[in-house]
Amino acid sequence: MNTEKDFSPLTPNIVRALNDKLYEKRKVAALEIEKLVREFVAQNNSTQIKHVIQILATEFALSQHPHSRKGGLIGLAACSIALGKDSGLYLKELIEPVLACFNDSDSRLRYYACEALYNIVKVARGAVLPHFNVLFDGLSKLAADPDPNVKSGSELLDRLLKDIVTESNKFDLVAFVPLLRERIYSNNQYARQFIISWILVLESVPDINLLEYLPEILDGLFQILGDSSKEIRKMCEVVLGEFLKEIKKSSPNVKFAEMANILVIHSNDLIQLTAMSWMREFIQLAGRVMLPYSSGILTAVLPCLSYDNHKKNTKEAASACNHSLMKLVTPEDDVEEAMPPSSVPDDSSCKSREVQDGDAERTSVTLDLDGIVQVLDRHLHDPGTGMMTRIAVLKWLYHLYIKTPRKIFRHTDSLFPVLMKTLSDESDEVILKDLELLAEIASSPAGQTEASESSETTDIKSELQVPGSAKAVKPGPKSGDCSPSTPSMNSYFYKFMIKLLRRFSMERKLLDMRGAFIIRQLCLLLNAENIFHSMADILLKEEDLKFASTMLFQLRNQLKDLRTQESCALFCCLYRSWCHNPVATVSLCFLTQNYKHAYDLIQKFGDLEVTVDFLIEVDKLVQLIECPIFTYLRLQLLDVENNPYLIKALYGLLMLLPQSQAFQLLSHRLHCVPNPELMRTSPQTALRSRRPTPVDIDYGELLQHFDRVQNKHLEIRNQRAGRSEYPDKKLGI
Repeated sequence: MNTEKDFSPLTPNIVRALNDKLYEKRKVAALEIEKLVREFVAQNNSTQIKHVIQILATEFALSQHPHSRKGGLIGLAACSIALGKDSGLYLKELIEPVLACFNDSDSRLRYYACEALYNIVKVARGAVLPHFNVLFDGLSKLAADPDPNVKSGSELLDRLLKDIVTESNKFDLVAFVPLLRERIYSNNQYARQFIISWILVLESVPDINLLEYLPEILDGLFQILGDSSKEIRKMCEVVLGEFLKEIKKSSPNVKFAEMANILVIHSNDLIQLTAMSWMREFIQLAGRVMLPYSSGILTAVLPCLSYDNHKKNTKEAASACNHSLMKLVTPEDDVEEAMPPSSVPDDSSCKSREVQDGDAERTSVTLDLDGIVQVLDRHLHDPGTGMMTRIAVLKWLYHLYIKTPRKIFRHTDSLFPVLMKTLSDESDEVILKDLELLAEIASSPAGQTEASESSETTDIKSELQVPGSAKAVKPGPKSGDCSPSTPSMNSYFYKFMIKLLRRFSMERKLLDMRGAFIIRQLCLLLNAENIFHSMADILLKEEDLKFASTMLFQLRNQLKDLRTQESCALFCCLYRSWCHNPVATVSLCFLTQNYKHAYDLIQKFGDLEVTVDFLIEVDKLVQLIECPIFTYLRLQLLDVENNPYLIKALYGLLMLLPQSQAFQLLSHRLHCVPNPELMRTSPQTALRSRRPTPVDIDYGELLQHFDRVQNKHLEIRNQRAGRSEYPDKKLGI
């Protein structure tokens, strides 16, 4: 430094001492500067005061020479001490050069800078608050300083500044939050510790409402919560705990919506429990405000439900979140958004404005149904999804079909394949929940509305030949043409049954291991008549006769012998449903050993229109008779005397068939029937071998019902033939 330069009002001795390498000489110079500035204060000479501060800043504190910088720092501190309460007028000029030295490469110089700033702040006290951001920024850097002396000095300054903030009611939180939001993402442990300590202080000041700005720093706090240092994590837990207490006290003013998405993105093991606990509190406190964020919440919650006991607390918190969130979904979420009201209110609307405002506030929250379904669908498709998570997903879908049927049914076609695939799950509990869900889909009135115009559904109904009376309408007193116990079913029921049997056909292991279990559960959830009716309709068109016979074996076990009231009632119900298909009706009689009635039905076939499709079905029935399912029937051909109508019925089928392979097959079988004279038994033996007559079955009424159904089919065919005769005919022409 050029010592001959004019530094007045500083004397040459002061300048020389400020540049000295010895601390004692620089301290003597500082005392002279303090005396000089006091004289200027007494004279109210602000010009000279500013001039002294400027010289100390530019010529010393910001000098290239390290000893000069040290002299400048102690000189600026001396100025502040001399100014006393008036130092607030010159704080910008005093603070800025000192803060610049915080970045110095010399650790001793950084320490002196910290010491100088401490003296400046100690004198100014509350007057430094307008400069808080720059002070905080400088301190945050020193908090991570590698030199222990510098860190020690910065901690003293930090405590002083915290005391000032705590005592004052003029802290500018709005100006500080952007800096806090920036610094909170530091990865340095000391800087994180510094940040957390300041948040704790600000949270403890009654006049500072940091909760209002929590959405801006919450993500950073959770980042810090994942720190590897146990001490820092503990500090952060304390801070978050204090915030959560405030949230519970001030829930109406809390910005839950702005913080919801922050909680769901943190899946780190160290912070997941806290995030789940917060989420649980948010759902309970904010209620339906959280519904728009349901998909994100479920993304975070669902995987936790499959945790083992090592993460028991997290699992329990996630389960509580899941349960509370599910309860928020109500039938009002199924209501379509209404058109905006008229801008000109009438008298009645003015009178009820308060009620309308309350309703508007309630309904303004929109359920993110599409997002929820997407998350649930993704978890079902993921092979790594745990069992408890899969169960929770199915419970969610079931809940949505109960509470919001109209909206959720729009997603049924996309969900259906994965729900069918879930029937092959390893867990019985998962399969049970899946069947409950599929049963709800198949029986919900909303499903009929959604699927009624679907071309796929139309094809399914056509394939199954479901009569009009069996559609999703509960039979009334006059519905004599359908089973009196047929419940309400929609078009998805038939689609489901087709998919189920196809899956059984492709996965024989599923059929062998779970087939009976699945059919039994479906009979409990829906209606046995509908299950067996649809199964028979589908199996009549099944090309794989071995599979068809396996499935019919399940049906035969339900109807064997017809000795009980329940089996007879089931037979009558199935008969009424099946008689729309004559061949199906005969097969039912064969299954239940009603051979006389089968013969009576075949006698009526002469009055029916024998089509190619009809003959194909008779052909399949003949081939089915040769399968293991009808072994008992073939053995009964040996007892000619007691089974005359069985033989007559089979001969009736033979007479219906043209000269085909099926004709040859059945003819060969009948040629094997023994001579009745050779097989004759004593009357007592015949009496013992005769099967008991089924109870409470009015076969005459069943035949009348068969005639009525066939007449209806004839009318329908005639109507279709009339329409096809005049394809261009239009109404009114």
